Order: sequence, then C-alpha cells, then structure tokens
Amino acid sequence: MQDMMARLEKLRTDAAECALIRDLATDVRKRELFTRLAERLTAMAAEVEQAVAAARKESGAS
Repeated sequence: MQDMMARLEKLRTDAAECALIRDLATDVRKRELFTRLAERLTAMAAEVEQAVAAARKESGAS
C-alpha cells in the first residue's frame, strides 16, 4: 500500500509540475503538450486513488 501511495504522490506532483510549465510556456504547442500531460497524469492519479480506496475497503482499513 505504501508503494501505491508513493506513486500517487509522484503522479500528483508531476501533474502539478506540468501545469506550472504549461502556465509558463510561451509557445502554443508546448502549452498544448503540457496541458495534455497534466490532464493524463491527473487522470492516472485518480485511477491510483480509486485503486487505493478499493484495496483499503477490501482489507477493512479506513
């Protein structure tokens, strides 16, 4: 479970960094690229979060 939590935190951090780069980018293509990356990483983090919640529910932990 700790590994999944570490991965979740890494995905969230990476998504935030991509969003920051997007906000600072002056090139339109780079903004679009980092927007897509941030969105994908955010979606992946949500999936990991759901998996963690399901694993906790199965084990009876809260």
